[in-house]
Amino acid sequence: MSVAIQFASIKNGDIKAYETLFRSLYPALCAYANKLLNDADWAEEMVQEVFYLLWKNKTQLTITGSLNAYLYKAVHNKCLHLIAHRQVKEKYSQHQQYQNNEVFNADEAMHTGELYTVYKNTLRTLPQRCRQIFQMNRNYGYKYHEIAEKLSISVKTVEADMGKALKAFRQSLAAYNAND
Repeated sequence: MSVAIQFASIKNGDIKAYETLFRSLYPALCAYANKLLNDADWAEEMVQEVFYLLWKNKTQLTITGSLNAYLYKAVHNKCLHLIAHRQVKEKYSQHQQYQNNEVFNADEAMHTGELYTVYKNTLRTLPQRCRQIFQMNRNYGYKYHEIAEKLSISVKTVEADMGKALKAFRQSLAAYNAND
């Protein structure tokens, strides 16, 4: 059965076509995910999630290219999301350790306060839309395409304004470090 026919069958609810696809690609997708994650259990979890979502959203999906390529890309994205999530958890854990550290001396407190002042001053110097875009991304976690949609502007405009904001912060921090 060709992949196009197989996906059309899956889209129509053919569980046999879905099982055939699962059995044929599951081992290779798990191996691919394991290369990205270096964790066989999580690799299997990511691949199973992709297949689950494929079945759950079968009627809404429109795959114009290769189904295999789509599944590999979906697994790739799931793995990258997991890696990013792990990094956030690690940073949070480190932050918690830092917050719980009882040896927080006056120099560190002063330095933190100075950095916050640099941050606030730099934020104030940004043009209004640039500041709004930066805060939506960094403070509220909006993705560029979500910001573009909410502000009715292009993603390129969001990227350009984020670039301006980040450049301003780099310059402010460089000046702060030069004075330190």
